Amino acid sequence: MRGSVVGTAVTLAAGAMLTAAMTTASASPPNQAAPGVKAVASQPVLVDCFFHRTVRPAEFILACGDGNSRLAGLQWTQWGPGAAQAVGSNWVNDCKPYCAAGAFHQYPVVVRLSGGKQWQKHPSFERFTQLTLTYTGARPEGFNQVMSYPLWD
Repeated sequence: MRGSVVGTAVTLAAGAMLTAAMTTASASPPNQAAPGVKAVASQPVLVDCFFHRTVRPAEFILACGDGNSRLAGLQWTQWGPGAAQAVGSNWVNDCKPYCAAGAFHQYPVVVRLSGGKQWQKHPSFERFTQLTLTYTGARPEGFNQVMSYPLWD
């Protein structure tokens, strides 16, 4: 029994490390815009938890520590100084019975970015300071219909 538990723990840890390595490997190089998206100082940027700047990203990680919440399939309808808006999905791990064994569920959302402010790391860029999700249907257990998050600087 103990060998089975240890083997399961090692397998889960290896899977988590592989996921983290792939996420880091697929991230933009430091101080660069996402591939195919040119960030210019005249338009605001979205700064991710790796401190990369992006414009109109198709995906965005909300839970950087464990990757248990991310936005995907983002389709931007607005992107400008002080405000941006998209529709997409929030993929959230239910962490049942615990996060490593949990399942991801997809929830439709409207994403709003607000609060243009000079980015301390690259002062020539204005960055969004807040991300607000509005769940348009079902939402994760314990979440409000509208959730707001401060963004990285």
